[in-house]
Amino acid sequence: MFGRRRIEYKSDAQLRTMVRAGVVTSRALDAAVAAARPGASTADLDAAFREVLAANGATSNFLGYFGYPATVCVSVNDEVVHGIPGDRVLQEGDILSIDGGAIVDGFNGDSARTVILGEPSESDRRLSEVTRDAMWHGIAAMATGTHVGDIGAAIEDRVRALAGEKYGILEDYVGHGIGSQMHMAPDVLNYRSGQKSAALKPGMCLAIEPMLVTGGIETKVLEDDWTVITTDGGRACQWEHSVARHKGGIWVLTAEDGGAAELEPLGVTPVPVPEP
Repeated sequence: MFGRRRIEYKSDAQLRTMVRAGVVTSRALDAAVAAARPGASTADLDAAFREVLAANGATSNFLGYFGYPATVCVSVNDEVVHGIPGDRVLQEGDILSIDGGAIVDGFNGDSARTVILGEPSESDRRLSEVTRDAMWHGIAAMATGTHVGDIGAAIEDRVRALAGEKYGILEDYVGHGIGSQMHMAPDVLNYRSGQKSAALKPGMCLAIEPMLVTGGIETKVLEDDWTVITTDGGRACQWEHSVARHKGGIWVLTAEDGGAAELEPLGVTPVPVPEP
């Protein structure tokens, strides 16, 4: 998806900068999620995210990326990824994924959360719950595994354990390396591929982002050249965190506790990036 470029391995100093970018990304997402309510427009969420970036001296890595016209992606209902914020008014019962990132001193953060407005249907609640849980199992595999492919295997295994074949796991859109650019090698699949993958090594940072749908995995891009929707109208969900692996362990860059609350029940204790 992103070509056969070399993987970028970060020094501890660079990882510490990525921690800062991740924290800003997390706080900007907090603001966007807080703005997500019936009657708000998707542009309101973009504005809330943008304000936090500006207050922290960060810039958006989405705005202007291959011409993308906004600060975040807001994908609603059957929109899978890359929904452009605008005048769409959010409704009770919408399920939406908010995806955004920050650049701090040349390094990137990238994260996504799913929000369900009002009283969630059991179907939407379960879709988000399974996607989020599978993401955390994939993150745990980054700590315990030996190769990048172990992450996708853990994600698929968790989805199937929780929901069988009920949900489709998108294959056309995957996770990625992250660092001095937002999208870098290697690709991080969300499923078992049977292909050889890169070894997990200290200094590697990955954006882990499973995307599940309630129907088939076929998608199409709308006329805006960005918004991706399911072809059968199935609901979609995305969760994402950027994660660093260093000599001492892993640290979830876009979670202010490094992922401790979610990872420790899985037997993984996040380790902060070493200080100088």
